[in-house]
Amino acid sequence: MDTFLKNWLLEGDPAIRWQTFRDLLDAKPETVRNERQKIAAQGWGAQLLTLQQDSGMWGGGLYSPKWISTTYTMLLLRRLGLEPKHSQALKACALLLDRGFYRDGGINYFKVLDHSETCVTGMVLSILAYFQFDDLRINSMVEHLLDQRMPDGGWNCESYNGAVHSSFHTTISVLEGLFEYQGLSGLYETEIISAVNCAVDFLLRHRLFKSDKTGKIVNPNMTRFSFPPRWYYDVLRALDYFQASSQPYDPRLFDALELVHKKRQKDGVWRLQNRHPGRTFFEMEQPGKSSRWNTLRALRILKWAEKKF
Repeated sequence: MDTFLKNWLLEGDPAIRWQTFRDLLDAKPETVRNERQKIAAQGWGAQLLTLQQDSGMWGGGLYSPKWISTTYTMLLLRRLGLEPKHSQALKACALLLDRGFYRDGGINYFKVLDHSETCVTGMVLSILAYFQFDDLRINSMVEHLLDQRMPDGGWNCESYNGAVHSSFHTTISVLEGLFEYQGLSGLYETEIISAVNCAVDFLLRHRLFKSDKTGKIVNPNMTRFSFPPRWYYDVLRALDYFQASSQPYDPRLFDALELVHKKRQKDGVWRLQNRHPGRTFFEMEQPGKSSRWNTLRALRILKWAEKKF
């Protein structure tokens, strides 16, 4: 990585710096650890932690209002890299599970539903597993998600309404949840590996963003890189999952990786192309401007892909 990019990334928030040290500079574990510890005391992470209410919630709700609720704040803290077992995070984990765990084994925060919501179950699983919240109900969530698999290999929260094709949005949320769970527990290893392989193949059959029948882009928004992604799927989020989970290289990734290359600006950085509408506590970056988040993620994706060739 050239000096400009290195210095520019290291001028950012601790959440950017520690991941730059770990993923791009192969720094010593002590350097990574020391920088990561700053997230709770400085910058974006510290700002979010100070906004937690005495109840343990953020924004006065578990799932809404978007994007200041407990679920979405915890998703962001996970992406920032707040250390597992942080006391404030564990307090929120208990709320998310106690008030959302449903009789079918998943998560349901919605009075209008008589079943768990698959997307939300995947997202909450990623939170609980990442922060290493110790509760046997998490295993039931995994069982529930494994039971919700679609015939084509992925997941869709609209399956209860007759959907027969997996959803990109739901599938990536569940994959991220299972990935965090695999790092926490050795249970259901065979079943999870099988499910993950099928879901990864579902994404690959679609070149991560194209119809497997016509080859056309499924939704242009999937090609616009956002951070944080919230519940939305895009190509950069998918590729970041592929690199984080050390998926083997597959030629069907070519179109997605080519898209990442094309999005790079002349100065070597990537822009924040999209912002998902909704309430936020603060903005980390401005749409249309150079983005440390997208640059960090794009560079580590390309680094991973180069090793796989």
